[in-house]
Amino acid sequence: MGQQVSIRTNLQSGIYKVIDPVVKICIKLGLTPNIVTTIGFVLNIGVAVIFIIGGEAGNRGDLTYIGWAGGLILFAGLFDMLDGQVARLGNMKSTFGALYDSVLDRYSELIMFFGICYYLVAHHYFLSSIFAFMALIGSMMVSYVRARAESLGIECKGGLMQRPERVVTIGLCAIICGVSSLYIGGNYKLYVPGIRYHVFETMSIFTIPITILAVLTNITAFKRLTDAKKTFSKQQEN
Repeated sequence: MGQQVSIRTNLQSGIYKVIDPVVKICIKLGLTPNIVTTIGFVLNIGVAVIFIIGGEAGNRGDLTYIGWAGGLILFAGLFDMLDGQVARLGNMKSTFGALYDSVLDRYSELIMFFGICYYLVAHHYFLSSIFAFMALIGSMMVSYVRARAESLGIECKGGLMQRPERVVTIGLCAIICGVSSLYIGGNYKLYVPGIRYHVFETMSIFTIPITILAVLTNITAFKRLTDAKKTFSKQQEN
């Protein structure tokens, strides 16, 4: 766990070095952390809109909507990192700002998953839509367990699928899915001799990671819960 945290910290430090020039531009333009947070939220609404349009206007084999949505997911995710850095480098930290950021992050994720579920249901990927909904539940509970534990006075971080990892996983896989459909076709299916149903299709590039996300987020939530229980037990013993 310590090594995982160290890798994640080093990766974040590297990303911050890259985006710091952009942060300085935001500060010069007079953008406050709350404005940057709001921009990210609006972009996530755009993500949902793309998925909804793809569900209504597109056909099952047209996965380009998924690719465009993935690109916007990563772009919106950039603002999730920018707002914190704008607050730090611009000396604009505030208690309400931290609350505002957390609330809009949750709304952004809910709206994004709503768009994903809408698209999957619209194109009859019912099983995948269930896993997407499970991933939504897990994502919310990962954040909730941490927030609730910290409100009770204990630190509850760590886990395999925190928000940055979730955003990058969904965004990248969506882009790869959309681009792949241009080369192998959106309706490509892989069959194994002797098996009636296909074992892989182009859409799987997007749905398999979501299924993995559904499992790992809920495991992370329960892991945080058990870690909190151990901490509470130690406090009672002392």
